[in-house]
Amino acid sequence: MRPLALEVHIELSLQGHWALVGGASQGIGQATARALAEQGARVILMSRRSEVLEQVRNSLPNPTQHRTLALDLERLEDISTSLGRLVADIGHVTIWVNNTGGPKAGPLSEASPDEMERAFRGHVLSSQVILRALLPGMKTANYGRIINVLSTSVRIPIPNLGVSNIVRGAMASWAKTLSLELGASGITVNNILPGFTETPRLESLINGAVAKTAKSEEEVRNEWVKTIPAGRIGLPTETAAAIAFLASPAAAYISGVSIPVDGGRTGSL
Repeated sequence: MRPLALEVHIELSLQGHWALVGGASQGIGQATARALAEQGARVILMSRRSEVLEQVRNSLPNPTQHRTLALDLERLEDISTSLGRLVADIGHVTIWVNNTGGPKAGPLSEASPDEMERAFRGHVLSSQVILRALLPGMKTANYGRIINVLSTSVRIPIPNLGVSNIVRGAMASWAKTLSLELGASGITVNNILPGFTETPRLESLINGAVAKTAKSEEEVRNEWVKTIPAGRIGLPTETAAAIAFLASPAAAYISGVSIPVDGGRTGSL
């Protein structure tokens, strides 16, 4: 039997790649945009807030080579039109960090059908629209990295995040299905599952817990930290580092997986 030829060079550079990063105005999205730009990618920063996106773009290395794209992901026709125009202008977008703010907290049993439909539209349906806009370019380039930023609720549902648990689970299945379909085209599809991370979303969840329990913010935070083996809340840059690796050529043989970035908190393998 012939021995396998081992390639020892680990390629992390993203020079020559365009990367679309959702939720890029703050938190994990903003940290990811910076990480990818530092690896040489040209970044399209996407969120609803155009003015904030411009500020973020100006803070990146070589700011003039990056783009901004202000979109509401519940407006599916706007997504299709805007991305179609962008792709026609710049060419292939080969990296897509699918990062979207989670639905509001609350028990699933109290969620209205309208609330669930809105969450499904803003996550699953919008993702499908973006996929159809970017996929032809990825196939032509024989290179694609689709990285969904979801939640550890994909493994274990989180109390009081009923709608989020449902839609994140749907996105995980969406990703796994795509990984099976697209692997032969040089396209990987993976999920990052952040745990407690210092973002505006975390602050919102803490404030919600404070309102429900009458505990102080410090008490709520300390209780949550006790559930984390690492003994602290994570940083957006730590999640961004995992995303940046999955976006690189070095991660070509990693696909169809969900990777927690949670300090060891998730109670499953």
